Amino acid sequence: MEKLLISNTPHVRGKATTRRIMIDVMIALLPATVAGIVFFGWRAALTIVLALISAVASEVVFRLVKKESVKSIIKKYDFTSSVTGLLLGINLGSQSPWYTPILGSVFAIIVVKMLFGGTGKNFVNPAICGRVFLVMSFGAAVGSGWLEPSIPAFLPTESGNLSLLDLLIGTGVAGSIGETSKICLIIGGIYLVVRGVIDWKYPTIYILVTGLTLSIFKLDFSLFLPSILSGGLVLGAIFMATDYVTTPNTMTGNIVYFTALGILTGIFRAVSGGEAVSYCILLMNFTVPLIDRFIVPKPFGYIKPEKPKAAKEGKNG
Repeated sequence: MEKLLISNTPHVRGKATTRRIMIDVMIALLPATVAGIVFFGWRAALTIVLALISAVASEVVFRLVKKESVKSIIKKYDFTSSVTGLLLGINLGSQSPWYTPILGSVFAIIVVKMLFGGTGKNFVNPAICGRVFLVMSFGAAVGSGWLEPSIPAFLPTESGNLSLLDLLIGTGVAGSIGETSKICLIIGGIYLVVRGVIDWKYPTIYILVTGLTLSIFKLDFSLFLPSILSGGLVLGAIFMATDYVTTPNTMTGNIVYFTALGILTGIFRAVSGGEAVSYCILLMNFTVPLIDRFIVPKPFGYIKPEKPKAAKEGKNG
């Protein structure tokens, strides 16, 4: 009979499971997913479905090759691959070639997740890594997928730039399937905060610091709102940068992480003039072990031991 090992108190018990959290994330992504399909049409739906099915199939096939039983696979399935596939799909353009969501999902699940041990063992975000892999491997093909939605701008400006309202709603905004409607992403983020899945502070820090950094770098604070409502910043901040596995273990560590991530993203955007969210999150993923090494949580009830007083020199015996 195996010995029952019990750690020291206090013990924390909760109802949260990986499966429940992943289902919550998928529910939170529904508004942006539906908006993307409405904006970009059936090709957007096809891209999402291909990415989602390929991600789930990749994990199943990998486990079958490892000679796991079908019953065991069903029991262990925690929907993390479903979330990865959905995130990758909405991070692509609606006109991306059909094979890109398939290859991206296979790479994300097999190479980034399963080969490192599965859920919780990956040291970088699989969806982001899959997207970066596609951009680096099929840059021209993936880039050709960024088209303006079928719904035109609601309030076009005289200068030809999109209004803040259009950037918020997603009307007239060219980009990936799920990143255009910021209001839908924010609704999903509020749902995750209410459900206790994410802490509102961290994506907020990332978004605000990115906008401030770019504005300071460009010496133009009129760029603040357009910059935080453009590109994949809101999508990345709420749904990818907050990944439990690839973020620090402490509150202080997370504040450092998301502040540095915002600064890095703002500088990259200011210098390159383009999108940099995926690359910046991927780069910051590599710093998490270093942050956790230097910012260590104190155990509950920990009392710092007093240093022994040095013996007085010259004391007579």
